[in-house]
Amino acid sequence: MNLETIAIQAGRGTDSDTGAVMPAINLTTTYKRGNAAGMVYSRTDNPNRAALEDCLVALESGAVGFAFSSGMAAVAAVFQALSSGDHIVLADDTYFGVRELTIDILSRWGLQHSLVDMTDIDAVADSIQANTRMIWIETPSNPMLKITDIEAISKIAREANVMLGVDGTWATPILQQPLRLGADYVVHSTTKYLGGHSDLTGGIVVAREAAPLNENLQVIQATGGAVPSAFDCWLLLRGIRTLPLRMRQHCSNAMAIARILEADPRVHTVHYPGLQSHPGHSVAVRQMSGFGGMLSIQVEGGEDKAAIVCGATKIFTEATSLGGVESLIEHRALVEGPTSRTPRDLIRISIGLEHPDDLMADLDKALG
Repeated sequence: MNLETIAIQAGRGTDSDTGAVMPAINLTTTYKRGNAAGMVYSRTDNPNRAALEDCLVALESGAVGFAFSSGMAAVAAVFQALSSGDHIVLADDTYFGVRELTIDILSRWGLQHSLVDMTDIDAVADSIQANTRMIWIETPSNPMLKITDIEAISKIAREANVMLGVDGTWATPILQQPLRLGADYVVHSTTKYLGGHSDLTGGIVVAREAAPLNENLQVIQATGGAVPSAFDCWLLLRGIRTLPLRMRQHCSNAMAIARILEADPRVHTVHYPGLQSHPGHSVAVRQMSGFGGMLSIQVEGGEDKAAIVCGATKIFTEATSLGGVESLIEHRALVEGPTSRTPRDLIRISIGLEHPDDLMADLDKALG
């Protein structure tokens, strides 16, 4: 079955009592004992969450899914499912929130980590230690849009008998299928493209197959309680219905703008994997069906110029987050703070669904 059909059909069905085509929102906090579904309490069970998990498992060709209240809650659950003293290998340009989670919080509970350039396959292999349990990659990466070869890293993981987790938020299941490429787990911040309308927060973990770690994830989800509300799950399912169509336009708009900016003398570097000049272009062509709606640029004039550009746009909104129908722009290093590893002249851009000519005209004026 094609992804467009799965996005609309998976996790859905008409109401058996009323025939309603759209699912109801189950706002209950508890359930009568002995019900047919076996549900007990909303922290552990909810029909809307179950439908959402079924849909995303189908989209990712996985075995089981666990929905959380945010993307970071989903990532934290995967890492918390490991044991004290375990070691994980992270990308050196991993999302700063994941880096802070690992360094500032989970390290106090005994989780060890190494930061590695995931585009250097030999370096990844050399980073494996006796206590390594997981390699964690993010492709495309945030905000540098580095591309990691999922198949190559999955081979390293299998040979070392460690798990491979992939943050696929920027690509979505429509553009990239990490589990089919050998990953054990894929995570998304469903706040972004899956929701698509900047009106909810959520996260999902999908496992490729049954595994002991899944039991830990289920306990963390149910006992920790960082679960999405029934309404957010309902909104997510509604957003996913149009995800394939939205991603096509995001990709088309971003490619058009990336090509123009690549030739602009006011921009010295464009980070977009759809460009042949991108170092990861050949890998992206092999493992992605499209190159996404995110790009980053580094501008002439340094940090001061980058800040000016972000504040001068009219159609682009200067704001954090990404993946909505509206276009957003931000000076990423300022957002990340003093520990940021992001270049000070870099601007991260989420290309929305406005007309690309209008978006480019706005950027052209802001670049001065």
